[in-house]
Amino acid sequence: MTEILVSAAALRTALDDGAFADGGPVRVLDVRWRLDRPDGLPAYRAGHIPGAQYVDLDHDLAAHGAPTEGRHPLPPIETLQSAARRWGIDPGDTVVVYDDLKNLSSARAWWLLRHAGVADVRLLDGSLRAWTDAGFTLEHGDAETPAPGSVELTYGSLPALELDAVAGFAESGLLLDARAGERYRGEIEPIDPRAGHIPGAVSAPTTENVDEDGRFRSPDELRARFRLLGAEDGMDVGVYCGSGVTAAHQAVALTLAGFEPRVFAGSWSQWSNHPDLPVATGPDPR
Repeated sequence: MTEILVSAAALRTALDDGAFADGGPVRVLDVRWRLDRPDGLPAYRAGHIPGAQYVDLDHDLAAHGAPTEGRHPLPPIETLQSAARRWGIDPGDTVVVYDDLKNLSSARAWWLLRHAGVADVRLLDGSLRAWTDAGFTLEHGDAETPAPGSVELTYGSLPALELDAVAGFAESGLLLDARAGERYRGEIEPIDPRAGHIPGAVSAPTTENVDEDGRFRSPDELRARFRLLGAEDGMDVGVYCGSGVTAAHQAVALTLAGFEPRVFAGSWSQWSNHPDLPVATGPDPR
């Protein structure tokens, strides 16, 4: 399996050398986004890893259609390919993604690019904080525009879940809800039209996959966690969140733990916009 996490020191070495020793030429993407502050460009311009290209999650990594499609449906492959080429990505490159929030948003770029066929995508473990804590410098303003890349993308390299398959999946496999517990239980719902969770889903807040420094827990720790939630070797494991962003973070953790997760990209924002689909509330019945 291709490496998933990269340390700040290893990234610094790769940038100095122009490529990873166990990969290809390095391309760095800054994917800053938060639900309460979706425009990460000001923060990017205030300081980013030298050479990193800014990624607009709402526009580069998502489409915008009817509410019944969810808040962050997958972008048309042509949109993603155009953006990837604008970031300078060529076939064989090693792409490193990061944000400033425990990789909760940059994981969307990791999953989407992997799903689209980019073989070597890694996350900066510990996010931007790991870089600054190591004493490495930041670049301000906009990075130099790279030469256009030539990567060709096609969806289908990672398993995914579509809306019409989710209900049956929850009955036969393990479906994890990556949102905070209070949203799973239906106690609050800050943005989507209905509160609660998909019937049969298990509560598994993705924030529990990282430590206090925002670094992913070890594969053994993650594997133990998911086993307690019901995951078994060879079992189908699906994951969703509010809009398909932090579900990708959960997918990273599951992959590190040795599972092959299926991401429901439409997530709760799509499910809850279909009044005919059932909603469950209350604590996890397990």
